[in-house]
Amino acid sequence: MIKEELIAKSPVRVFMKAIGDGLKAGEVGIVASPSGLGKTSVLVQIALDKLLQGKKVIHVSFTKYQDHVLAWYDNLFEESVGKKNLEDLNEVKDELVRNRVFLKFTQDGVKVEQILHTIKALVTAGEFDAKTIIVDGFDFNEGDNQDRLQKVRDFGKEYGLAFWYSCNTTDGAPFKAFENLIDVIVALEPQKNYIKLDIVKDRATMHPDTPELKLDTKSLLLLA
Repeated sequence: MIKEELIAKSPVRVFMKAIGDGLKAGEVGIVASPSGLGKTSVLVQIALDKLLQGKKVIHVSFTKYQDHVLAWYDNLFEESVGKKNLEDLNEVKDELVRNRVFLKFTQDGVKVEQILHTIKALVTAGEFDAKTIIVDGFDFNEGDNQDRLQKVRDFGKEYGLAFWYSCNTTDGAPFKAFENLIDVIVALEPQKNYIKLDIVKDRATMHPDTPELKLDTKSLLLLA
């Protein structure tokens, strides 16, 4: 199988088409669910889809264990790409690694301006021309999210960046308080034999009519 065929047949294509071919510059998307349902898996598959297309991705992690996030990339690459008899598999994997950057932050005491400054240094002075920022493990139950996300949106629009966040809803849905600043909201809902991806919001449309999207309960791979 050639890489272009793999990209075209990826279930991520269906997901992206369901939300207007993905986020645009200055837009923010959220993947929301209680703990353990697959938020990180969805974010990593979005990132891998970009990386397979030769695009660059910055992954900002607020999780305690970055090794776990790296393991998600390795495992999902193996499950979604490694088993497809892809030509030049090792070269493809090496390219993916070159085109991603991990930034690790702790949430306490770190202002959004510091994080955006680091990203700016990468995409300007560092000449790392990313268009997609993945933000995993951020706790939306803390701080002024209206102010924070407005700054993220303004920054993304200025530098041509789209932001995907995970949002833990174990103790409720904190994004309700700043829903006006979120362009796409995807909720993960456990079903009997799979996990449903429910597109709750697509820009101005709530609960749009979209194709059925789901995660496999064992591999947490997107299915379509």
